[in-house]
Amino acid sequence: MRRDTTVLTRALGRTPHYVVAGSLAVIFLFPLLWNAWASVSGQPGTAQQSGYGLGNYRTLLDYDAGLWRYLLNSTVVSALTVALTLGVSLLGGYAFARFDFPGKNLLFLLTLAILMVPYATLLIPLYVLLGRLQLQNSLIGLSLVLAMFQLPFATFMMRISFEAVPRELEESALVDGCGTAGALRRVLLPAVRPGLITVGLFAFLAAWNDFIAPLILISDSEKAPLPLAVANLRQQSMGAVDYGATEAGVVVLAVPCLLLFLLLQRHYIRGFMSGALKG
Repeated sequence: MRRDTTVLTRALGRTPHYVVAGSLAVIFLFPLLWNAWASVSGQPGTAQQSGYGLGNYRTLLDYDAGLWRYLLNSTVVSALTVALTLGVSLLGGYAFARFDFPGKNLLFLLTLAILMVPYATLLIPLYVLLGRLQLQNSLIGLSLVLAMFQLPFATFMMRISFEAVPRELEESALVDGCGTAGALRRVLLPAVRPGLITVGLFAFLAAWNDFIAPLILISDSEKAPLPLAVANLRQQSMGAVDYGATEAGVVVLAVPCLLLFLLLQRHYIRGFMSGALKG
């Protein structure tokens, strides 16, 4: 009897947490579910006039250069952005965490100061700079810009990830004959994997969903990533908004993000907890 009372008391004590968590889940999931339903339901002025079907997805599939072309552009931009962000932030975070050099803290503060600059104000100067580098209207140039905006946060994350790893592990590897590069590759990389996954996931989500940078930097419709193509699709017929095709485009954009987050959520949480555990 006492055991049943204890279990009941614990369940009642957790009820507020369940209510709050359930309410937040409904708030965040409802727009996604409504969007998925709207993409297959009948709407006046869309390819799916009545009933339920995939007419809106067929419109999206055949729009301009084609859905697969836009998906390929988004995949290339996202992959390049993730690779650049991971490579630079890995080395930068390692340097800030493990080495002492003059002006280290000032340089780190200057790196973080980029976060204080409004995102849109830098796009026009970057547009001019990319033109001088012959990277204007190119996926590589767009990837460089997106990676630049991710690097302050990514470097910060990698620094706290490296600082959470005991120095004794690295010192043991150096004693065993590993050089600095060998210790980084064999010992530290596996230890900071959650931080790398967190940084990569953030970089992917930012690059995959970004609209402002492609709008300014990409002028060729065949090089447009999917968010820009979906925005152009909204007004393809005399300014009339094709809500059905737009909803279908949003679903296509959301699915890879949801799948990646569900697959990597465990590492994502560990990456954020690394600095907290150290403190």
